[in-house]
Order: sequence, then structure tokens, then C-alpha cells
Amino acid sequence: QVQLVESGGGLVQAGGSLRLSCAASGRTFSSYAMGWFRQAPGKEREFVGAIGWRGVITYYADSVKGRFTISRDNAKNTVYLQMNSLKPEDTAVYYCAADPRLTEPRARRGQFGYWGQGTQVTVSS
Repeated sequence: QVQLVESGGGLVQAGGSLRLSCAASGRTFSSYAMGWFRQAPGKEREFVGAIGWRGVITYYADSVKGRFTISRDNAKNTVYLQMNSLKPEDTAVYYCAADPRLTEPRARRGQFGYWGQGTQVTVSS
């Protein structure tokens, strides 16, 4: 069992930065792949990125590649999403997710077994 709690969301102007954190419970965090997703009002949930359990493998959506960076600190049971050059279209609720199995297709399809409650990110123009 893994419980996930996101934090770090808020209101930021276009062009600004935010760093989201996702704290995980449990002693097996280091064996889980982690993902970030987002959902804007009236839209389907969207894959943002994922990171393997060692932090070596990462995948990103084309819409955020070069602007967002996923990292993890297994000693702190935390995964991060650094978001730079934010745009109004990045406005959404951001969710982190965990799963012991990672492949790129699974990650992009959102096939994660554990999900957090989400944190709101609002980017003003």
C-alpha cells in the first residue's frame, strides 16, 4: 500500500515556476515508479510525465518537454515536478501516482495503481 499526498500548488503568473511535491508513505517507495498527471476543467486526465524507481528513466508529454522536470528523492519518499515557463494552459489539478511496474505505454495510459488527491495549479495570463 502506498499513500500519496501532493503539495506545492498555487497561483502563478505566466512565465513563472512552481515545484510540486508528492510525499509517499510506506517503506517500499523506492521500488515504485511515479507519475504526474493533470486534469483541467472539462477535460480528460492528461499524462504529464513519469520516472522510474531509480530516477534514471523519465518520460514526458510533448506539451511539457523542456519545461517540466521530474525528480525523486528515495531517502525522503518524495517525488517532485519542477515546472518552469508556465503557461495558462498548464492550469489544472495535478495528481501524482505510483505503481511498481513501469513501461512507457503503461505510464502514458495512466496505468498506475495508487493516486493522490491532487493539488491545484493556476497560471494567470
